[in-house]
Amino acid sequence: MAIKEDIERGNDTVLESAAVSLLQEENDMADKEDGYTDQTSSKASLWMVYFSTFVAVCGSFEFGSCAGYSSPTQTAIRTDLSLSLAEYSVFGSILTFGAMIGAITSGPITDFIGWKGAMRTATGFCVGGWLAIYFAKGALLLDVGRLATGYGMGVFSYVVPVFIAEIAPKNLRGALTTINQLMICTGVSVAFIIGTVLTWRALALTVLLFGLFFIPESPRWLAKIGREKEFEAAVQDLHGKDTNISKEADEIRDYIETLERLPKAKMMDLFQRRYLNSVIIGVGLMVFQQFGGINGICFYVSNIFETAGFSAAVGTIIYAILQVVITGLNTTVIDKAGRKPLLLVSSTGLVLGCIISGVSFYLRDHNLALDAVPILAVTGILIYISAFSAGMGAVPWVIMSEIFPINIKGAAGSLATLVNWFGAWAVSYTFNFLMSWSAYGTFILYAAINAGAILFVVTLVPETKGKTLEQIQAAINA
Repeated sequence: MAIKEDIERGNDTVLESAAVSLLQEENDMADKEDGYTDQTSSKASLWMVYFSTFVAVCGSFEFGSCAGYSSPTQTAIRTDLSLSLAEYSVFGSILTFGAMIGAITSGPITDFIGWKGAMRTATGFCVGGWLAIYFAKGALLLDVGRLATGYGMGVFSYVVPVFIAEIAPKNLRGALTTINQLMICTGVSVAFIIGTVLTWRALALTVLLFGLFFIPESPRWLAKIGREKEFEAAVQDLHGKDTNISKEADEIRDYIETLERLPKAKMMDLFQRRYLNSVIIGVGLMVFQQFGGINGICFYVSNIFETAGFSAAVGTIIYAILQVVITGLNTTVIDKAGRKPLLLVSSTGLVLGCIISGVSFYLRDHNLALDAVPILAVTGILIYISAFSAGMGAVPWVIMSEIFPINIKGAAGSLATLVNWFGAWAVSYTFNFLMSWSAYGTFILYAAINAGAILFVVTLVPETKGKTLEQIQAAINA
């Protein structure tokens, strides 16, 4: 065929757009010819997919409990170890630096040892980190442990959603990938409410560590490195022993074969025209997710409630429970409503929540309607976290796991995750400075950024619901 001749001549740009388009056309024709439906959801047992997802999202729970650990333990740790406020601030913030390192290295690690190997690596760092924190007698070992758990978080934040996306059938991919965010929220909430109890984290790490021995590796990664027997076994395990996997296996092989003829992608290669759409979408969603203010509000929500004259304890518990409930509900609708509508509804809610919170602080600063300030502030923050949990929290990770072709998935995923963690650090670091400058101005700034997210989603983000990974990537990079 002409396309394959182009491949042989090394005509890379023509190759990728034409080859992936051909694959999409062939898949569409095959679907029409044999009335193909997603057999994995209707005819085969999905127990291995669910079990694999459960094991993987134990890493997400660990992610959440790492993030939420420093808030309820501040007084106890500072008292027991005689830490200054500056020393404890280092302990709290060094987590994001570890996560950035984890994000940078997560791509090369998965390319080299696979998704299961990367999760084992992250688990090892988290185990070591928690042991260091547990036995710490001073600031140094405490910070080393926090840095190690941060590294594990950074790896988990990329590996878990992408692994789930690669093993899940297309009609369940959104819901199963969203469980990643649900378990992160659950981990944060458990850490907020239970505080220093380590039993939950220990249990999650144990399930993850031993469960990784029983779940299959990503079939796409196995196909990529040429482990054919293990590739077929993994596809069969994920679809049930009585399912005919030949069609899906052939589609994966064809796509991998096409992409493997291309040069191996490096970080600078991501900015080539053929990958630019995917990179802009993936990185752009991470920018809007973080710079819309979530980590500043999450880290300092107690202080926000106190400043507005509302009970910090009551507000924080409502906040923690609400984000888990809304994120849980989100898993049931993401594959029905679609990714793009959820992002638009979520971004609109974020704008509304920021405006209401901004108005409350404007009234406080100008001594207007002071009785309304606490209820407006609480209403704004709860609308904000509800809206974030409904879409902008989980959906960017779902889309990020779907849009990158496998030959750039490692480098592109590392870049998107790094940008996410840099944004988390930048927002959490600047939040108090912005609030000192102008409390209502801070929320209006976040409202403007979230309004920009609406425009970004409308103009650039595609709907990926109900499509195979190969079809999504073909459409975006055509």
